[in-house]
Amino acid sequence: MLQPKKRKYRKCFRGKNRGLALRGNTIAFGDYGLKVLEHGSLSDREIESARKKITFATKKVGKYWIRVFPHRPVTKKPVGVKMGSGKGDIDHYVAVVKPGAIIFEIGGVDLATAKEAFSKAGHKLSVKTTLVSKEA
Repeated sequence: MLQPKKRKYRKCFRGKNRGLALRGNTIAFGDYGLKVLEHGSLSDREIESARKKITFATKKVGKYWIRVFPHRPVTKKPVGVKMGSGKGDIDHYVAVVKPGAIIFEIGGVDLATAKEAFSKAGHKLSVKTTLVSKEA
């Protein structure tokens, strides 16, 4: 389970998720990337299941990079607890993503393999994604 080792503050405000990704929006390591098309947040479980699909689809050929990390804690109150009495405990961590962000990259595989791997991985994520290739 992906989560930070330590944090300065345990819980954080919800905040807004607006605009486009200004950083992490180009392919930096591999040949193909999985690009986010909408605002959203990816849970640690979603990222891990997508990673497993990519590993399985590429048959461990080539190399892949995960470009997002779930830093943001999401709190949840237990079932049956009344309103009030403070904020709930941390339930899980999410990675907040904006349109244009590259979340996975693959190198050392052909286009057909990358397309299949990212298609399978995209089904595991809660945001719409598309395959992009390096402009070289």
